[in-house]
Amino acid sequence: MKTKTIGLALLLSIAAGAMCFAGNPTMGTWKLNESKSTFGDGAGKSTMVVWEKAGKQQKCTVEGTDADGKKTHSVWTGKLNGKDFPITGDAQSDTRSFKVNGENTLDMVSKKDGKIVGEGTIVVASDKKTRTVKSTITNAKGAKVTSTLFYDKS
Repeated sequence: MKTKTIGLALLLSIAAGAMCFAGNPTMGTWKLNESKSTFGDGAGKSTMVVWEKAGKQQKCTVEGTDADGKKTHSVWTGKLNGKDFPITGDAQSDTRSFKVNGENTLDMVSKKDGKIVGEGTIVVASDKKTRTVKSTITNAKGAKVTSTLFYDKS
């Protein structure tokens, strides 16, 4: 009986660990496939995105260029629970939230001073090799623009 109890506890621990890791389909390093992507007027380009564990939270580091071609670097650390967490290095927003929506999708909302300035979805393909990010942001001119970015896992 003791052996069965230990075996069951071990199995549940492994399953729980797998579920925690599986909760974020975007884990890993993603490179922008610029030839497939479309960029809204005044939108920057996120050329490299890295998702990783940071203790009990997730960390998303983004390298890219802004609408003027200047290099950008932003970092978000938080939970995928739909609540706002600070983002550093993003001139357009100061908080961002991510929420798991199904097995392969994250919903995101960006805010500046508490006001929504961007929304979008990240959908990872079932083979986990590509992802699509559709987002709408308010550009520097105050107009809403939509971009569709395609990424390949590296």
